[in-house]
Order: sequence, then structure tokens, then C-alpha cells
Amino acid sequence: MYPRRAVADPYIGRDIANQFKILEKIGSGGMGSVYKAEQPDMRRFVAIKILHPRYLSRPDLVSRFRREARAMSHLSHPNTARVFLYGQLDDGACYFVMEYLAGKNLAQTVRAEGPMDVTRAVNIMVQVCGALEEAHKQGIVHRDLKPENVFLTTQGGIADYPKVLDFGLAKVTEREMRPGSLILTQEGMVFGTPEFMSPEQARGEKLDGRSDIYSLGIIMYELLTGKLPFDANQPMEFIQKHIKEPPIPLAKRAPNRDWPAGIWEALDRSLAKKPDQRFGTANEFAAALKNVLSPSQPPVAASLPPSSPVPVQTPPMQTSPVPTQQPLASPQQGQQSMQQAPAWGSLARAPNAVHVEQPPALPGSTPKVAWLVLGLGALLALLGTAALVLALLLR
Repeated sequence: MYPRRAVADPYIGRDIANQFKILEKIGSGGMGSVYKAEQPDMRRFVAIKILHPRYLSRPDLVSRFRREARAMSHLSHPNTARVFLYGQLDDGACYFVMEYLAGKNLAQTVRAEGPMDVTRAVNIMVQVCGALEEAHKQGIVHRDLKPENVFLTTQGGIADYPKVLDFGLAKVTEREMRPGSLILTQEGMVFGTPEFMSPEQARGEKLDGRSDIYSLGIIMYELLTGKLPFDANQPMEFIQKHIKEPPIPLAKRAPNRDWPAGIWEALDRSLAKKPDQRFGTANEFAAALKNVLSPSQPPVAASLPPSSPVPVQTPPMQTSPVPTQQPLASPQQGQQSMQQAPAWGSLARAPNAVHVEQPPALPGSTPKVAWLVLGLGALLALLGTAALVLALLLR
């Protein structure tokens, strides 16, 4: 047999919308292919995603693709991949133009570097929650959140900057041609990846933003452990475990790591089987994750060790008002006078101390005056004694 000749990609080298030139294919999936393209007028690269031409016979899929691409173009969160343009080619294939990203997705990052520390994972996922919050408020549910759809790049000099990809496209795809994919039909087509699918999505029920929160919990779990919260080998096994079995706790999955307080509670709530038992919004999930890194501080006195003195507030000094015509002291003078002034009320009184009031001093009395009076009295007494002795001798 002769080796099969590679078929040239018909889109490489093609101009799109008279402003983008396709350079190379950078990815492909069941729904279409992604290309790197150049926009010469703007001196930048972009990514162009083109829906497979075989879907042209499905007007419903084409309509959904265009509708969802339009919705994505209205998302402006900095952690959402921006969409610049959408349209249809001469052959009828749908496409949309989005920002070109350099970096790795979360799946590639964990495979290359291993599980993340809690601080890094939380900082990434909090930003992802922000992107989802905006989408959910506009009625867009991702439906296919997984590590492959969160891309880590560097933006404005900031590393570990996540970008969420493919918002809303899951419901327009017919089947993603990759191992582990599943499709269910009930009240229309439902698409997702079994490892990251919420229980209600696995049952083909109507979805809202809380389904994405469940998927976020699984992504976070994998970032921290490098594993999924369920042990399974086949897609249907994952589906059954999502629906019926509780997730494996972090302490059991990774017993050699020290987990901060609150991290498992946040994950466990995000992975609740019933949507109304999860976080109601992506912002609530983000707040719980941030609280793991910076828990609410207790009162100061309660946090001090037993041997530490309890701080006492200093009562304000009573001072006379400064005349309006008097110039204010300079900062150096003020600092010097504060150093010389007595620290009124700066020490706490001991509980059993006895306070003795001192008698008030006589007006105008000073130590020098007292010694002078005593000296004059002694001198007068000496003179009186001398006068008495002289009077006795003269007799």
C-alpha cells in the first residue's frame, strides 16, 4: 500500500474578512479548528475558530453558533478571552476571531509542573470566578468548563493570568471527538466532559450558573492534587459517581500535605449534589476561596497570648484651644514636645494598687523659702541666748 498523502488545509493562507490572513492551524476538535492569523493593519496576531463545514446541514447548530458568538463578544471581563468579530465564510462555514494567547492551559500546566500550592491555585481560580460571574449575569452558562478551557498567559507583566475560553459553545456542538466525551439528549442536546460534568448536566436537566460552579470545584481539586475527586476509568463511571457518590476528601487524597482551614469546606460545598446546596454565585465561591488565604481576623485582645499585656486606650488630653493668630508649631517642634510631655494615662493601673492623694502645696512655697525661714529662726534664737548671757555677766 502507498502511504496516504496528507491533505492540505484549505484555510491556511486564506484571507478572512479582508483583514486577517490565516498562517497555521494551532488546534482542532470535534466542532472545528483553531488557526493563528495575522492582522497586518493592527500589527497583531489573532486566533480564528472555524466551525466544521459538515455542520452546514444543521441550521439549528449554525444559528446557535452565531447567537453564542454574539453573546461572547459582549463579555468584557479581563479574564475572558475577547472576541473581536464573527461571521460566515463564502462556503457557509461560521467563524469568530478572538485574541491570540501565548502560554499553556491548566491541564498542560499541571501535567508539566505537578499539583499547585494552595495560594497559587486560589489566586488563579478567583480570577476565573470573576469571568464566570459576568457571564452568568448575562445568562451565559459555559457548560464545558475543564482545565483545557482555562488558559494561563502573561498579561501586562502579570504572570498566571487566566483566560476562560469557549463560553457558551458547548450547547452548539454535536460531539467532541476525543476519548471520554459523552452526549446525552433530553429536551435538546447536552454536551460536556464526564470528568467535569455536574450531576444535573449528566441527567440532561436544565442548567444554570451553579452547574459551572460544580465544574470549577473539580478543576480546583485537580489543581491541588493532580487527580480528580472520584476514582473511575470509564465515562459512565464518572457520571454515576457525580450523581451518587461523595467526593474523596483532600486529606484522604493527599494525606502528606497540610491543608489550610476552610479549603475542603469550600470545595465540598461547590461539589454538592444539589444545586441549591452549592454556592449561589461564582462571587460567593471566590469569597470562600479568598477567605482561606486571609481568614477573618478575631479581636486583637482575644488573639494575644496569655503572657502579653492587654493594650489600653489612651484617653485624650484636655488642652486649651490654640488662638487663631498663633502660628502652628512645625512637625519637628511638635514631635519634640510630644517626646517631652508626660505620658498621661499611658499605663494601666494594677487591679489592687492603692492610690494616695498628696496634700496640696502651699501657694508660693518652695524649698529655698523654707530653708531661709529656718535659718533666720536659728539666728534669732542664737542672738537671744547671747543677749541673756551678756546680761548675767553685767550684773
